Amino acid sequence: MIYEEKTIETIPVGPLGLIPLKSCDELGEKVNQYLIAWRHERESEHKSTIAFAGYQRDSYIIQAQTPRFGSGEGKGSIEESVRGDDLYFMVDVCNYSLTYSLCGIVNHMSPDDHFQDLKRVIAAAAGKARRINVIMPFLYESRQHKRSGRESLDCASALQELTSMGVENIITFDAHDPRVQNAIPLKGFETVQPIYQFIKYLLKEETDLDIDSDHMMVISPDEGGMKRAIYFANVLGLDMGMFYKRRDYTTVVDGRNPIVAHEFLGTDVEGKDVLIIDDMISSGESMLDVAKELKRRKARKVFICATFGLFTNGLNKFDEYYRNGLIDRILTTNLVYQTPELLSRPYYINVDMSKYIALIIDNLNHDASLSDLLNPTKRINRLLDAYRKNRE
Repeated sequence: MIYEEKTIETIPVGPLGLIPLKSCDELGEKVNQYLIAWRHERESEHKSTIAFAGYQRDSYIIQAQTPRFGSGEGKGSIEESVRGDDLYFMVDVCNYSLTYSLCGIVNHMSPDDHFQDLKRVIAAAAGKARRINVIMPFLYESRQHKRSGRESLDCASALQELTSMGVENIITFDAHDPRVQNAIPLKGFETVQPIYQFIKYLLKEETDLDIDSDHMMVISPDEGGMKRAIYFANVLGLDMGMFYKRRDYTTVVDGRNPIVAHEFLGTDVEGKDVLIIDDMISSGESMLDVAKELKRRKARKVFICATFGLFTNGLNKFDEYYRNGLIDRILTTNLVYQTPELLSRPYYINVDMSKYIALIIDNLNHDASLSDLLNPTKRINRLLDAYRKNRE
């Protein structure tokens, strides 16, 4: 069944309200367009009842502002009534393209600034909403998810802070470590994998792939991403390999121990297409080292798939590796800010997640199960069958 055409079996929790913060403007508008289209097309005998008041709208976006004073301090405001609404706040904490003035100096917004703005707008709802949900694709402080010695536990603290403000559900994508949800065991927390979308967009662009264990392989660039790669490999019916990072623990550079070498564990990759799977590309150093090692082992094509493409050190190194034939494609999602330069690269594939987010919101608003959405195995199998049939 196509999810957007499903019949209505439950009444909505409340009128749907979508509040994308400025960091999520473009993604929020795409999600809004899907919701408008589905709900205008959807038929139900109950839609004229009072329980479905406000079900069909020209827009579900509720305008919110987060202006700053000259001192750099901010405030949040919501431009219309949200009493009784089922609200979905969307925020991209990685959107560094936004700026604000601090005593006449232009500052780029950091993840801390975005998180504070999210709390301000939630506070502006003043407890009047029926339910508050947060869609935060890149989980704030998710890289600081565990404590080593005398360190802060920022991600756990942030989750507790949100739930103390009345947030009932937190939807994130590919959390660095999903166990951080133990900090809020009585609240809804979903970490979503975009595996189906990666395969869908890769198969759109690459028409000559043989998706079987003789011709393709899934690679985890480190031991931390093993679970992700195992799931990906099992769904596609492929073999899996792994690199582990040998580090110099006597030295600290930029807050971490430098990598000495990448050691490979797995079967022969010669002549195979390989998918390197990870949650994010930060500087990209690890991914590029792994790609180089795979090409040295005579892999045919190298595809890099990462949910979040941050590219903190720019794109020059990726351009160089593409020119030298060390990488063939890079796939990242539009869940975080993408620079115009990135979108213009010939090797880059932009994986649009707006439809998936709209489906999640639509189901949550009806208090419907997310199980089928979170487990994409059936959809992936249909996609692979259609791809193979087109190649015959």
